Order: sequence, then C-alpha cells, then structure tokens
Amino acid sequence: MSTSRRFSNLEMTSTKQAASRRGSERRVTDRRDSTYSSGFSSRRPSIDPSRLVPMDKTTHVGGTDVFNVVFIGAGNIMFGSDEGPWNHSFRFEHKLGLRLKVVALIDPAVERANSVLQKKRDSFVVSAYQATRVFKTLDEFIKNLSPKDRPRAFVIGSPPMYRGSLQPGRDIEVQIQKHFPGVAMFIEKPIATGDKREIEESFKVAKFISESGAICSVGYMLRYLKATQKMKQIIEENNLVVMSTIARYACAYESIAKPEWWDKSKSAGPIIEQGTHFCDLSRYFGGEVDISSVVAHSLEWDENAGRLSKIAIDENKITPENRIPRVTSATWKYDSGAVGSFTHVATLQGHNYACELEIHADGYCLKLVNPYVQPVLYVRRPGDDHEQTYNFPDDDPFFSEVSNWIDIIEDIEEDPEAAQILSSYEDACRTYELTWAIREASERSRAQRLAAATSVQEDAIAEEDDKE
Repeated sequence: MSTSRRFSNLEMTSTKQAASRRGSERRVTDRRDSTYSSGFSSRRPSIDPSRLVPMDKTTHVGGTDVFNVVFIGAGNIMFGSDEGPWNHSFRFEHKLGLRLKVVALIDPAVERANSVLQKKRDSFVVSAYQATRVFKTLDEFIKNLSPKDRPRAFVIGSPPMYRGSLQPGRDIEVQIQKHFPGVAMFIEKPIATGDKREIEESFKVAKFISESGAICSVGYMLRYLKATQKMKQIIEENNLVVMSTIARYACAYESIAKPEWWDKSKSAGPIIEQGTHFCDLSRYFGGEVDISSVVAHSLEWDENAGRLSKIAIDENKITPENRIPRVTSATWKYDSGAVGSFTHVATLQGHNYACELEIHADGYCLKLVNPYVQPVLYVRRPGDDHEQTYNFPDDDPFFSEVSNWIDIIEDIEEDPEAAQILSSYEDACRTYELTWAIREASERSRAQRLAAATSVQEDAIAEEDDKE
C-alpha cells in the first residue's frame, strides 16, 4: 500500500512532554496485561493517547548494556519496502539506539538476508548489524550460539504459512520457547495462514507461550493508533456500551503483484491475510464474537460482476478453486449482544486503499478513516448533529507497539500504567478464528447458491424430458 507519510519527523498532537524514565517497582506479573473477559469493550486494555510518544520525541532507555535481538525473516515486514510503512528494524534502531545488537538473522533465503544486512552495514546503524550472523534455520542458530549472543528477544516476521501451529517446520514459537524458556517474542500478524483444522493448535501455542511466562506481543498495530486510543478514551470516559461496529476495507488490487496473495492455498484469502486488521479492531471495540452467528456472502472471480481488468499477475496460473473472492461481506453478533459487520473489496486501482471503521453507541458515532496513511477521527456526540474532527499527523503505531513491548521487557515505564501490550497471542488467535469463520461462511453461501442453481437446471431438464 502506498503512503506519502514519512516517519522520521513525527509530530505530537499533545504538548505534554515525556516524563523521565524510571525503574518500575512493579514486576511484569503485577501489571495489567492484555487478557480480558468477554463483554463490554470498555474493559479491554487501552493506553492514554497522549502517552504514545513518536520516535523523534523518545528518549533512549539509559544504560550501556546491549539488547540482543534475533530477527526471523528477512522480508519486507522486517526491513521495509516501497509498498508501505512497515519496517520493524527501523523502529528497533530508533528505540534502542546503540544498545541494539541483532545477533542473528534467520531466513532460508540466505542471499536476500546478506543483501539487507549489507545495506544496514553501509548505513549509520552499522553497530547494530556489524556482528550479525545469517542462519537458514533456528536449529542452525542454536547449534552455533555463543553465550554472549544469547537473545533477550525474538522478532518473528516470517510468512504466516510457516508458523502458528504445532506441525514440524511450522512451530517456530514453540521451538523458541523450548530452547529459550520465557524469552520475549514479537510476532507479526496474522499468527498463521494454515488449514482451518489447525485453529485449535494455534490456541495450544498460545497456552504454551502463556505458561512459559514470555512477554509476547502480536503486531496488530492499529490498536496502537492515537486515533484508536482516543476512541477508547471517549468510550470509557462516557461509560458507553458499543452497539455496533461497521468496518470497510477496499484494497488497491492493481498494486498487489505477489502471486501468493491471489492464491487462497498460500495466503488463506484476503479476509485472513489482509482483512485481519479490521476484524481485530472490530473485536477490540465490540468484544468477543459469537462465532456460530457469523454469516457471509462473496462475489467470486467467475461471476459476471467479479471481473477485474488490471490484475498484476496471471491468475490463470492459479487453480480456479484457489482464486480469491472480489468481495466478501459478513455480519455477526458479539457476546454482549452488539452487532458487527465487515466488508472487504478488491476493487480499487492505483495504489491507495480506502478503509473505515465506525463504532456506534447510544448518542455517539466514532468514525476512523484512513488509518494506514493519515488517520482522521470523526465524532458525533449527543446534542450536536455536526461531527467533531480529530487529526493525528504522522502517528506511527508500528513504533508505539514496539516501544511498549520493549518497555515491558525492560520493566521501565513512565508510570505503572503506561506500557501495555494490547494484543496477546491468545487474543490474536481469536481474531484468526473470526477471519476463518467469515471465509467459511462465505464459502458455504457460495456452495448453497451453486447447489440451488444446479437443482434449478436439473428440474428444467427433467421438465423438458417429461414434455417429450
């Protein structure tokens, strides 16, 4: 996704200065974490939006000790691309400064890994990567591990099809915790794109991580937007009960040139791989979903209305049953009684996406627009038919999620309630479960339509035969 934003010169909407860092007297186990009970959205974890400090206003955590990190994956999510603002290495460099030491980069594509490392070594962040070693697998890293390189944290940015399960070769989270019990992990979303039958395995992975005591955060960065946290603040301050969530996601399909994205057997489809962010935000405000209530319909590639004119790949190379839907629209009930809906469309050309989330409560409408590029929040309140507009120039939720995670690892906070992980692994599993439920519901609907059409045809043929 294209963006005109630059994250190297961020601005705050709040004039509040960051407080001096201090060691927390509370241990990790005493803090509020990202677990919660189902029900009203106001009970979900949140952060005062004024505490989401941008990179250029952040003071590096003091100390001379190094912070050893292992990066798993040498792709765009870890090292950036022209497609969008994602680049985890960039945020770690700004957060940890000279303390950052990337002790290993694990990726079977060794040539690519060495290429991105060389670019880092040719830049001003050379100290973080000067001694980085490249390994094809986690096992290879472990066999060659020296005591001084023992990691404090793993950042997992490998493709989701290779993680999130208990299957050999796709169980990287469990293997890390077996060899490095309790080590912190930051994991990209979605947690997996495996077979639907493996969802229960994902929850077992979550249990394993929780029992290990690891500080684990999943990269649903839109929860860390200042706009998102402003919405939470309004809901909590006014004691609102969410009645409806309405999410819309329109991607610019012309700019998506990765063949695997168009292949459900590899990406699991656009709802699971791409729409997951908005399903997650919907849950963040609406609460837990009654999965049995999910209904959905889709517009498929072989229907008259589903023809696209500017696909960047050769879709004929993908088997018909694995081609993605052009439109998916779903509704569901939350455990609280509220209603949720989500529509994903692959219809836009060019580069920019169009995404919105509306939250409705008695007397209130909170509408988040353009969260990926330049978030704007429109708020309508009781007693006024006009919307109040909030702008959040150059907010960087990618940095906020990394910054909060590191603060918790180091047990250093501005105050005891400042740093929080907003998306645990178990929470991410529930989002994953919802996205699969939407895909399955849409496929059932399609199968029913096809069966009905076939039945009509057979009846027509039988009627003609009877006439003869």
